[in-house]
Amino acid sequence: MDRLKGKIAMVVGAGSIGPGWGNGKATAVTFAREGASVFCVDRNAAAAEETAGIITGEGGRATAFTADVSRASDIEAMVAACLKTYGRIDVLDNNVGIAEIGSVVEVSEAEWDRVFAVNLKSAYLAMKHVIPVMQKQGGGSIINISSIASIRHLGISYVTYATTKAAMNQMTRTTAVQFAAEHVRVNAILPGLMKTPMVAHSAGLAASYSAGDVEAMWRARDAQVPMGHMGDAWDVANAALFLASDESKYVTGIELVVDGGTTCKVS
Repeated sequence: MDRLKGKIAMVVGAGSIGPGWGNGKATAVTFAREGASVFCVDRNAAAAEETAGIITGEGGRATAFTADVSRASDIEAMVAACLKTYGRIDVLDNNVGIAEIGSVVEVSEAEWDRVFAVNLKSAYLAMKHVIPVMQKQGGGSIINISSIASIRHLGISYVTYATTKAAMNQMTRTTAVQFAAEHVRVNAILPGLMKTPMVAHSAGLAASYSAGDVEAMWRARDAQVPMGHMGDAWDVANAALFLASDESKYVTGIELVVDGGTTCKVS
């Protein structure tokens, strides 16, 4: 449908931690299928290349770039490379995230700092360096991938994940208001319980749900959702597509919940 025709989209976290479709990978491919040229960023060079290869293999335009987005120097290089390649940045999708299991009593200070650097500092740094580009262009769309863990306790003890995502929500709101007059839109997506490689490869989550049995974890997570099943990466990608497109030109500062009704439940 060419909903992003002519746009340049930077997807941070465009690779997948394992076989299958993670949120960033599905989003990058969805953007490309809708006409965007996609700058695919990931810490894992092979994962970024795989996503870019899928896009180019389908006749789209994509470039892979390797960066640790918790480092300011890598963010600066990432933005510079995208501008050198495509000349502008119309869409920024901040999609990196990790989850360490543990309460405030259990989690170590090093784990706390690491999760904050990956989940929150990365989005702050990306926006810090991309917003000036969008201001000069006359606007753009930023999409921060948060989580319903930012607004609900889901029965799993991962305080670092929940706290960083809650902070991301407020950072999204305040940034949206501050740059709205310059047509820089900033929105958040809050995925619910999703069936993605990141969840499958999280030993801590599997241990918390089902003593390490991944298939049992899938069944338990399905049962938590009013629709009776988890979502997948394409559900997040399609929400991001709306926020990236001009269809959402009057939408900024929102938290778009994509969770099959999970947050509507009392318990």
